Amino acid sequence: MITFVDTNILLDIFLPDPEFGESSANALETAFQSGSLVINEIVYAELAPQFDDCHTLDNILEGLGIRIVLIDKETAFAAGQLWKKYRAARGNKRRILADFLIGAHALNCADTLLTRDRGFYRRYFKSLKIAPSTLS
Repeated sequence: MITFVDTNILLDIFLPDPEFGESSANALETAFQSGSLVINEIVYAELAPQFDDCHTLDNILEGLGIRIVLIDKETAFAAGQLWKKYRAARGNKRRILADFLIGAHALNCADTLLTRDRGFYRRYFKSLKIAPSTLS
């Protein structure tokens, strides 16, 4: 099983977040035991401000067994189209395009998305399996 790991899970662990750090680490370990872990360049960029250099970030991701899978143009286009519909329906820009890129990419390259932002992804990516069901 391939699990796409959302930025919030990794930031919970790296910062560490006092409320969610332990549960996010446990969820990541469970996902690792079930198969492989992936992120994309969007998640990588969102993690970058927490590190002094990319070598350190790369080593940490490698140590966690996380590999980077790049977004293809079809996935990027689909995310852009979905974001356009969101903007037309919502009127304001509460969600950024990066959230849609993560969701579309997880849908196309993974079996599951590991995130704390379950409500958003369930609403806009209905066929995407979200894990864990209890982390909030």
